[in-house]
Amino acid sequence: MSNGVAPNKIQKKTLWGKIITDKFSNPIVITFLVLTSLCICFIIAREGFIGGVVILAFIIGIPLAYATIVYPEFGITILIIASFFINYASRFVPEDTPIGLIMDVLTYLLIIGFFVRQKKEKDWSRFNNPISWFILIWLGYNLLEIINPNSPTILEWIYTVRTVGFLMLMYFVFVFHIRSKQFLKFLIKLWLVLTFLSALSGFQQEYFGLFPFESSWLHRIPERFQLLFIGGHLRKWGLFSDPVVFAYNMVAAALLCIALILSPLKSKQKLALGILAAFFFMVMLYSGTRASYVIIPAAMVMLAILTFNKRVLFILITAGLILGALIIIPTSNPTLARFQSAFKPSKDASFEERAKNQARIKPYILSHPIGGGLGSVGVWGQRFAPNSYLANFPPDSGYVRVAVEMGYVGLLLYCIFNFVIMYKGLNYYYLIKDPELKSYCLAMLLIIFAFDIGNYPQQAFIQYPSNILFYLAMAILNVTMRLDLEQRNLALNIKV
Repeated sequence: MSNGVAPNKIQKKTLWGKIITDKFSNPIVITFLVLTSLCICFIIAREGFIGGVVILAFIIGIPLAYATIVYPEFGITILIIASFFINYASRFVPEDTPIGLIMDVLTYLLIIGFFVRQKKEKDWSRFNNPISWFILIWLGYNLLEIINPNSPTILEWIYTVRTVGFLMLMYFVFVFHIRSKQFLKFLIKLWLVLTFLSALSGFQQEYFGLFPFESSWLHRIPERFQLLFIGGHLRKWGLFSDPVVFAYNMVAAALLCIALILSPLKSKQKLALGILAAFFFMVMLYSGTRASYVIIPAAMVMLAILTFNKRVLFILITAGLILGALIIIPTSNPTLARFQSAFKPSKDASFEERAKNQARIKPYILSHPIGGGLGSVGVWGQRFAPNSYLANFPPDSGYVRVAVEMGYVGLLLYCIFNFVIMYKGLNYYYLIKDPELKSYCLAMLLIIFAFDIGNYPQQAFIQYPSNILFYLAMAILNVTMRLDLEQRNLALNIKV
């Protein structure tokens, strides 16, 4: 036995020795390594931390880029993980660092991988459905905004379509590459795990305080602290860019858990999902985002209509009574008080301010059928056309932003687009036979419906990971229907 092992060890040692002797002892290789080391040291000494990060990104980035294109399931996984942590990572770098380019690059690589794979397979049948058609129509309208004569500068359009437009294409990437129930199940689990980590971050901020780097980020811009510190309580944001994104993602994950509870799982798994949903709802309250409080009962009503199950109706009625009690109960708790104010808009100063802004901008919308140009409102408008009429307008609502930037024509298309998604999703839900796939479809319907409702009081789709997850949810609607049909056809062929 020992006689057999010894030669192997000698052979391995000889092989490693050959690498050291033949390769690393070569003067050219040594010169190259020394020069490379000196260059790296020079860059880090001159550029500091950022230079080191860039070099590290280059070393990691090349194999990562290759893997993202060649192995799309890996690329999709990395994209989703990065969308959750990209804003958290930005806390460690200077404010103006374009860290969002990481997401742009991942998006472009996945699109390249999609076309490379599609060139070989030449199968467009997966996209032969109304949702895909309307995404192309909506994307086309966004591209046509480049010739909008009302836009003060083309730069606003370029910087906005770079993210908004290309992210729409992620829908096609997801539909094309999610080909098995196993990968779909993995993505659902990944979604819940990442949201749980985000929820833990919000829980930590509420009960244990902010980490030093979080506190530094909070106070870096005075207006940021003033916006987040309301009524003697600091609104929490977890891993995300702001409390709104945090709250909406907690609601989405909680709805995902509730839909999965209705699937054929073991009792222990259902109990775990129930606890998880309750935890998500609880940490959502720490965000102080009143819009998210209203989304929950709206989504529960949708759930009751879709399932029409006695047990579900009983649970929802009980939850409704508890909700009613929480709304009217006297309290001195700032979190609960802010929760109650969401259901009393007439006493909400911010709601009245939004109503005034919408009334002020209404004549502009009516007089500009195709709007003021993509990106004319918000950050890019303030950067590239600070003196324009729309640059400093606070849209608040996602629908108002669409109406202002793309006109009432764009708003009409956008509403039809969202209607088609819900309509086809409802059809798929009632057509799917597989209980597991049916629960996934139900979850995505609830999440999309919640985002659509939440897009009125806030802008629900402009930040990571909400924008990625929204297109993923849309894709899963189609994927669940396709996988169900494939399973039925396979079963039919086996019987025959």
